[in-house]
Amino acid sequence: MPASTAAHARHRHLDFHPGEGTAPGIDFLRQALADWHLMTDTAGTDALLVAAELLANAARHTPGPQRLELDLDIRSLRISVTDPAPAPPRPRLHRPDALHGHGLFIVDRLARTWGWRPHGHGKTVWADLPLPDTHSAVSPRGSVMNQVDTLIKGDTDELADGSPDRVGS
Repeated sequence: MPASTAAHARHRHLDFHPGEGTAPGIDFLRQALADWHLMTDTAGTDALLVAAELLANAARHTPGPQRLELDLDIRSLRISVTDPAPAPPRPRLHRPDALHGHGLFIVDRLARTWGWRPHGHGKTVWADLPLPDTHSAVSPRGSVMNQVDTLIKGDTDELADGSPDRVGS
């Protein structure tokens, strides 16, 4: 179970216990996407794939993910994964025939931009995913963009700066 969660309309986070694995992060993201009415379109599928890759990288190349953060605004969803290792992600030359090494290539293709920044003794790797425009995703309650706008109206809290120290694309 998560150490702590916050269910703010625009920001949610999940803290991981050591050795917990990545499944709680995927479940957490699925719930947030459902709450934000983003599960039924490409944005939801892309978000799940990017989060799975970032969480898997933290599990494979570090002692494991420490925190998953989701930040939603009118244009994008930022997925951030913090881990205890300070070494930056190292994208490899992509070889389609290779068994491994596709994760950051996939993140780079799906995200509008991605990058990393130092965080304490470790790092945070983040990816910004575009949200569909009002013409591409309409639900019975209106467009995804209108739903996101409704979620954030009247909320005076600012998102964390999130200014990347290093950017992937």
